[in-house]
Amino acid sequence: MKLYDYPQCPFGQKVRIVLAEKELSYELVNVDLRRGEQKRPEFLKLNPFGKVPVLVDEDVVVYDSTIINEYLEDEYPHPRLMPEDSQGRARTRLFEDYADLAFILPVGVLMNEVRKPEAERDAERVRRSREEIERTLAYLNGQLGEQPYLGGEFSVADAAFAPRLMVLRAVGIELRPQWEPLRRWIERLAERPSVQKLEGLEGWR
Repeated sequence: MKLYDYPQCPFGQKVRIVLAEKELSYELVNVDLRRGEQKRPEFLKLNPFGKVPVLVDEDVVVYDSTIINEYLEDEYPHPRLMPEDSQGRARTRLFEDYADLAFILPVGVLMNEVRKPEAERDAERVRRSREEIERTLAYLNGQLGEQPYLGGEFSVADAAFAPRLMVLRAVGIELRPQWEPLRRWIERLAERPSVQKLEGLEGWR
């Protein structure tokens, strides 16, 4: 098994969490996005969209992090990272999609702005990103309730949120006192070995 990935890619990071949870061995093939290696012809044969991650499992090629994680769940079902019932699986898929579209992207924007000297930051982009992130965090806090994880047990949905949750403090997002379920969830995620061994978070944790 090979995973074509870039260490800082949050979508690749969520796949690496699932691979670690399932204790699957794989060869990590670094695709340097800064040098445009994802646009090389040999990589485009694997993924015509020119994006990481891409999983190659013998003669099977799968791209898109969500589809990769579903493939891993189907092909290597132990431990289970999706509920068995259709309602639970739909809820998990909705959370994972929400992570991809409403959380990962604004946190990435904020990370890019924070890297810049303060005088060069786009104050409006920072404001909008912070608002989007805090709105998502408030929603997740309400969804968690007393559950330890989003679906009760750790799932691909938690794996999708984990990489960007680990950088919140570094980008200046503080958890509000009333977000206690959210705080406990983040602490549980940070304690998981699959999250602790993530590459690409150097300087952010």
